[in-house]
Amino acid sequence: MGNGTSIGRVRGLGSAHEGAHHWLLQRFTAIGNLVLMLFLAVSLALLPDYSYGSVAGWASQTVPATALALLIVSVFWHARLGLQVLIEDYVHTPGNKFACIAALNLAAIGGGVFGLVSIARIALGGIS
Repeated sequence: MGNGTSIGRVRGLGSAHEGAHHWLLQRFTAIGNLVLMLFLAVSLALLPDYSYGSVAGWASQTVPATALALLIVSVFWHARLGLQVLIEDYVHTPGNKFACIAALNLAAIGGGVFGLVSIARIALGGIS
């Protein structure tokens, strides 16, 4: 009949049906990171010079600022997904696991917000 042993079905042991979604999100963010990093590398390579004014002027345009914001979100999301799996696999004490995941979420959200605010300040001309 399949799907494990009889006692396993009774105890509710088996797939939680969440691994494929998590795995797929990790792959989508990896592809997004690749595309956005290629855009960043090519765009920076095409700049005439790498002075602060030149790079800030480039980053204040709509398309590069949007790409940088998407890159920040994608990188922090990707890192959070990967580190969450690492914590779930290697931290076994429930209290420590909760604390590690809470610290991970705080760091990922804090880093992402810091990056987005930085890009917004450059794009909106808040830095002189």
